[in-house]
Amino acid sequence: MARARDPIADLRRIAFLLERANEATYRVRAFRSAAKALAGLPAAELTERAGNGTLTELAGVGDVTARCVAESLAGEEPVYLRRLVATEGSDLDAEATALRAALLGDCHTHSDWSDGGSPIEEMALAAVELGHEYLVLTDHSPRLTVARGLTAERLRRQLDHVAQVNAALPEGFRILTGIEVDILADGSLDQDDDLLARLDVVVGSVHSGLKDERSKMTRRMLKAVANPHLDILGHVTGRMVSSRPVGVTGPGDRGHRARTRAESDFDADAVFAACAEHDTAVEINSRPERQDPPKRLIRRALEAGCRFAINTDAHAPGQLDWQRFGCERAALCGVPADRVINTWSAEQLVAWTHNRT
Repeated sequence: MARARDPIADLRRIAFLLERANEATYRVRAFRSAAKALAGLPAAELTERAGNGTLTELAGVGDVTARCVAESLAGEEPVYLRRLVATEGSDLDAEATALRAALLGDCHTHSDWSDGGSPIEEMALAAVELGHEYLVLTDHSPRLTVARGLTAERLRRQLDHVAQVNAALPEGFRILTGIEVDILADGSLDQDDDLLARLDVVVGSVHSGLKDERSKMTRRMLKAVANPHLDILGHVTGRMVSSRPVGVTGPGDRGHRARTRAESDFDADAVFAACAEHDTAVEINSRPERQDPPKRLIRRALEAGCRFAINTDAHAPGQLDWQRFGCERAALCGVPADRVINTWSAEQLVAWTHNRT
């Protein structure tokens, strides 16, 4: 008889691949819920239930996930998993592959503390499996209530929690503390200065007033870039290029589809010149529905002398593998690895963020 596989690992792998493929939330949730429901089950009971067909009597386990478990226990790669692997996307070209290999971490990610779908621990372990050396946790700030943004009190609690998680993670990997802070209408940052100073990495993004007229948006962004606490300017145009379902599986998922949205209007040359002057990195956001900034603006930021951060803006573990998309666009624009801050080690990155002021 074939040796049994780990059915929980197979369920989680399927969920990861579905997240990476930006599949609908309900599909992802089915496999993550089943993995969670079965994780605490004694091995003997799991095997017995798979044999007598009673796995579906457990909350969170359906017909499809039960079939995958039975196939795993029989030593077979589940058919569902095999099909996902067989239909994975095309390979990257040599330049994008080299850039992806140079990345040591991801500077923009979310957990279920705000609008992400998974606990911090799951996000971290997925990053470990992808070969990262660090993951910057950047949950939202208070004004973004729709995304359960963290108040100062909740952020302080999160910092304590991250310290506990780091103590239990594999040696050589660490979670870096951070935030995706809202850039407010007047260009100020939506969190207490003393807390921003404590964080390892601060990403700042515009989430409201995206249709503001050009001069107002430019002033807003310039003020934010000049703030010594801001390390990375996130998804700079705010555009949405796709209406595909967003694969968020947490409280922030309201079952909606992401709508297309035009770019915000601002003086890109002035903003990128300010980023270069203040040594603020420009994010290349890897989310398929964002692809932000567009390639023409990546080239202008490169010409302006800016640094970059190739981030996933991941809201689920499988989305952490979306860096390939950002690397592909960066490589097409000629962005060299030595201009990308997350090719640095965690120590180099934190030294840079803390010494920029």
